[in-house]
Amino acid sequence: MSVLRNLEARIEGLVEGVFSRAFSSQVQPVEIARKLAKEMDSHRTASVSQTYAPNQYTVWLSEEDHERLEGYERSLAQELSAYLLEHARRQDYALLTRPEVLIESDDRLRLGEFGIQPRLVKPPARKGETGEQGKQGHTMVYTAPPKQSKPKRPKTPAPTETRGIVALEDRRYVLDGDVAVLGRSRECDCTLDDQNISRRHAELRRGRNGDWTITDLGSTNGVKVNDRKVDSARLSPGDGVTLGTTRFTFDIEQ
Repeated sequence: MSVLRNLEARIEGLVEGVFSRAFSSQVQPVEIARKLAKEMDSHRTASVSQTYAPNQYTVWLSEEDHERLEGYERSLAQELSAYLLEHARRQDYALLTRPEVLIESDDRLRLGEFGIQPRLVKPPARKGETGEQGKQGHTMVYTAPPKQSKPKRPKTPAPTETRGIVALEDRRYVLDGDVAVLGRSRECDCTLDDQNISRRHAELRRGRNGDWTITDLGSTNGVKVNDRKVDSARLSPGDGVTLGTTRFTFDIEQ
């Protein structure tokens, strides 16, 4: 399957560029390649010592699909020929010549349909002569599978805007940002004048859902929520938080 993956990768690069305009219908080059390999398998002929496979394939497209391929037909035919050659080697098929892929139009086909007609062609005995045309196989018409739309990524919900409230006996801090540091240092967002509180004692952080969490920043005397010592805890409105000997009430404002 590595050859098919390589073909897919090569053609994918072309599809994203010039082939994207040529194959804006449901017909895709990789799907044609798979069906060509299927036709090669279906029309192989076993002899005494070898199994021969058709070496000429006509791919019929609707007129609209064929028009979109104008200018890119040769490149695609060469890619498909290389894939068939490798497929024959993997299956140990004998080929009279390198597989040839011809791309034609048929006004009986609808947009999104394509036909494949295999043939065994003997190489010419002398230079300048036309190779002997073997019996043609029936043209098998395929309908390209519907394009699979890429699943839409779920939209990340916008963060819920809430404000944390730190209510002390003599003052009240309203936290508008996502993070606030509590401690004795004047550089903290909430400065608490208590010798039992570390300079950077704890952190309050707002989540995307608007909830708040308090985390101990490695303080000396720790953090308590509702008289229970915690390293980190989610806070609910009305919770009592103790840092050192200072207690405050935490609230959430929408």
